[in-house]
Order: sequence, then structure tokens, then C-alpha cells
Amino acid sequence: MTIQLSSLPQTDAEIIPWQKVDSSWRETVEQATLPDTPPSYLIFPHTQDALAEVVRYANENQLAILPCGNASKLTWGGLVKNPQLVISTQRLNHIIAHAVGDLTVTVEAGVTLQQLQSILQPHSQFLPIDPAYPDKATLGGIMATADTGSWRQRYGGVRDMVLGLSFVRYDGKIAKGGGRVVKNVAGYDMMRLFTGSYGTLGIITEMTFRLYPIPEASQTLLLTGKSDSIAVVAKSLRQSGVTPTAAEILSTSLVKSLGNGQEMGILLRFQSISESISEQIRQVKELAQPKNCQSQIYSDLDEIQLWEKLQVGKNNSDLICKIGISPSESIRFLTKVNEFGTGMVNLSSGLGKIVIKKQGIKELRSLCQSHQGFLSVLEAAKLIKEKIDPWGYNGNALEIMQKLKQKFDPNQIFSPNRLFV
Repeated sequence: MTIQLSSLPQTDAEIIPWQKVDSSWRETVEQATLPDTPPSYLIFPHTQDALAEVVRYANENQLAILPCGNASKLTWGGLVKNPQLVISTQRLNHIIAHAVGDLTVTVEAGVTLQQLQSILQPHSQFLPIDPAYPDKATLGGIMATADTGSWRQRYGGVRDMVLGLSFVRYDGKIAKGGGRVVKNVAGYDMMRLFTGSYGTLGIITEMTFRLYPIPEASQTLLLTGKSDSIAVVAKSLRQSGVTPTAAEILSTSLVKSLGNGQEMGILLRFQSISESISEQIRQVKELAQPKNCQSQIYSDLDEIQLWEKLQVGKNNSDLICKIGISPSESIRFLTKVNEFGTGMVNLSSGLGKIVIKKQGIKELRSLCQSHQGFLSVLEAAKLIKEKIDPWGYNGNALEIMQKLKQKFDPNQIFSPNRLFV
């Protein structure tokens, strides 16, 4: 369908015909969409009202929309079907309010995590989210993909930090949920609903997050040992009183790639006052000693570089997958991962990321599902995504999700086919 530029609303937005769009944007969108006709325009609204006007126009004219921020995770999930408009929140990049005393901040969706952290740092505060591509990831995109990392152990997931949000509905109206204070629980389910919705229910424009004080000190302890020993230590840690901010079980293949030996590992990050860190590391080493585990402590720049190495990067040949499995089965799962790639799983939640060859999808997904878990393909070559189901959803909530999609997006204009509803 060809759209004439003159028919788009005159509003405060930069509207770029697709043939004039920067090649990096075109290539990213091409990898995120089914091989149909290309979009007609890339649009950068400068205000929430301008975004709302564009969405209203799109709905009235039955134009499919692909929402995004900086497009760092635009290729995650299913291939979007024939979007006519790609709408980026990149220019919605203002800090609306920072209540230092209340430890909350309200931001527009296009603010990057890196930008926010630099603003919070002088106040000794931070947002404890460690997603993929943190230098480019916008907060709207992080919420839309529910992308968090190892800090989940201490602080929870993205949905646990969102206190309120504003979003543009399918009809162009602006809706809100929650508030700007920690005690406000109104609209709590709305925040959880939009976290991980992948732009299929509406376009997030503003969010309020709870913040935390920056810890005084930080150290990371790596334990390595045979899988049986790591399994025992992991179980003991779950029952212990230690409080790491991050706790990951690493596959043998991942430990090897880090240059730390040929055995499985447990990585624990402690962030508190120095005395507390030293005592907790002592307790963990004492707990692991009977199992003949080796230990190594990382501090300062070495610690930062270690965690940076664990950040999953874009890869043209392998698949980046998000998994969930019963924590008690994580050792067995990671042992199987060794055959296809590398991976790590959170000690307590059983959520993790793996980087594998395509041959491992079927077997690893089956293993996850047999233990009430899941395996979702986030990043993969377009040719692979055309042949597989990236989500592999087999739960019993599909009907509920379809009803929610129909309620929030009755004309199916938001990210068609990106999720499984």
C-alpha cells in the first residue's frame, strides 16, 4: 500500500520517506519484518501529543505500526508483518521529574539507560537494570522487551521497578497507569501487562521507576567445580542467608570462553559496605570448600570487565535465546547447553540467556518445557526466524492474551505478528 506524504498529519514529528531513510535503519527493519513490501515512512515524533496524532491517523487508515526506540532490540521476537509506519520514540528523550528524596524518576521512553544512569550518578542513585546493549537501549524498549540481566537476583525484573506509565492507545488517546510514588499501587497490573508486550498493545511514552542508592563497594566471586559439586553449592546458596546482587550459574562452555578453566561455575556479585562483602564471600567460600570448588575474586576494573564479557552481543550465526526453567534443573540444562553453545541461568529464578547453534533449539526447548519452562528465540538470522516459531508458547493463557490484544488493539495495528497473539 502506497501512502502519500501529504496525507499524513501535520504534526511535530520528523517524517522520512522510506527510500531516504539511513541504511542502518533500513537494514535493521528489514531483519525485523517479513519479506513483504517495505514500510512507507520512518517517523520521529518530538512530543507525546505528536506521537498520539500519528497513531490516531494510522488507526483511522488501517496502517500497521512498528514501534521502537533506538532499534537495538527491534529484531527480537517474531518477524513483523507488513508495517507501513516505523515509529521511533528516540526524540522523546527528556527527564520529566527526579524526586531525589523519594528515590523515583519519571522519564520519556526515548531516554537511554546510559543517559539516565549518568544523570542519577551525582545523586548516588541508580536504576538497577542491566539489559543487553545498555549504551543504546532506551527505557521504553527495555520495558517493552522486559529485558533485564543479573541484577534480577537482588532487585527483581523490570516490572518490579515500574511504578507508573503513560502510553498511546490504538485510537491515539493517551492513557496512564500507576503513579509517581512508591506507595501508589493503582494500575499496578497495567505496568506488568505492558512489560514484555513488545509494542503490541500500545506505544509506551513515559515511565516512572523506583531507584536505589549506589552501593558503597562491589566484588565478584567466581566458583568453579564439577557439575555435581556446583549443584550442591547452588542448592546451599539458595537456602543460605547471603544476599548477592547478582548470582548466575555458568555453563562449562561459558567458563571456558572466559578463560577460567574447564568446569561449571557460579558467579556471585556482592555490593554493600566492604565489611559485609568480605564476610559474605568468606561464608560462601567456607560453604563451597568441602566440594573442592576453586574460587577467584574480582574487584574494580577486573570486575567491570568480567561482567561486560557476559553481556550477550549481536551475532549473525548463532541464536540468542531467553530461557526459563525450574532452578533445580538448571545444572542439567546447562550441561546440555554445552553441546550447542554457552549459557547462564539465574540462581534463584531459573531465567537465563543462552547463545546456541540452531540445531539445539528443538532439544533445549523440549527440556525447558518438560520442567514448566520456556525457550524463546530473541535474536536470530531472518532466514531462521522464517522457518521456526521464535516463541514456542505452549501454555494455557493464549485465549486470555488474545482477548487482551483485541481489547487494546482491536484493529491489529501494533507490531502484527511480533508476539504469538
